[in-house]
Amino acid sequence: MQTTAIQYYHHGRFKVAGGVLPDAVTAYQTYGDPNNEKVIVFPTCYGAKLALGSQEYLVGEGKVLDPNKYFIVTFALFCNGESSSPSNTPAPYNGAYFPFVSYEDNIRAQHAVLTKHLAVRKVFCVVGFSMGGQQAYHWPVVFPDFVERFVAICTSARTSPHNQCFLEGPKAAMLASKDFDDGHYKSTPQHGIRAFGRVYCAWAYGQTWFREDKHLMNGEYPDLNSFIRERWEGRYIEFWDANDMIALLKTWQNGDISIVRDEGDYEKALKSIKAKGLIMPSKTDLYFPPEDSAIEVSYLKDAKLHVIPTVWGHVAGGGANPPDVAFISEKIQEFLKAP
Repeated sequence: MQTTAIQYYHHGRFKVAGGVLPDAVTAYQTYGDPNNEKVIVFPTCYGAKLALGSQEYLVGEGKVLDPNKYFIVTFALFCNGESSSPSNTPAPYNGAYFPFVSYEDNIRAQHAVLTKHLAVRKVFCVVGFSMGGQQAYHWPVVFPDFVERFVAICTSARTSPHNQCFLEGPKAAMLASKDFDDGHYKSTPQHGIRAFGRVYCAWAYGQTWFREDKHLMNGEYPDLNSFIRERWEGRYIEFWDANDMIALLKTWQNGDISIVRDEGDYEKALKSIKAKGLIMPSKTDLYFPPEDSAIEVSYLKDAKLHVIPTVWGHVAGGGANPPDVAFISEKIQEFLKAP
């Protein structure tokens, strides 16, 4: 298996929805033979980083995205701290001055890496979970003849008003904290990031997960507060910058395939997608519910809906629970093998 270290592609001056980046950078990693024409794109979600191995629950020898069968390219979202982000961009676009970046901007940047640098002529499949899944939905809209099929896991083609409303909660917790300082903090804003993590944590799990999850029941965490502090506060404090978290959340809040070229006509945008789709919501996802996915599939020309039977809520699609990964992998394998 040929696996590269994380690579960094410099776009030079790059226009984004909120302005311009003087030297935009896209971080990516490749797996497998670059001469393999079966190319799979697997972008990150919120909270994911290539350096943390976030994509490897589906990528690897013997896994559904096997580098012996496909050439796989994983991409880091703008604002995740690896690609161009508030935390790593020099003045005058550093920190709080970083411009808004849309999903379309991410897709255009990823397309440039594939075509200009990796000599990819067509993508066999785009796979994505959560924000990665929203990118999977955007790919066949932004580049309709470049993508053959896509897999969207625990996600949606646009961020619903309900989802947008929820995201206002963790965002407000960060912005109102006494140490965030409107994004001009000089040291890690512990109060803001911890408050963000606490507001954000509950939505990720299904209601029944808190009764059935073994992490709490077997004593790995003695109580709920320990779980929140270690799994949510601790992860963001250790690996994330506060401005990056807010900038990436704004990309998520504004996600909508219909604003790319269909003037806000959501149904028309979905009907325009030519690529084959596999849509996999979680049965217990509180903010990307399967009912919304069923509506989207009804508008798509060629798509299958498989609901993940799980109590793990949204995180079922991100590798948190091995049985859910097995279910997802089985359905993706069937989809990739289908004519």
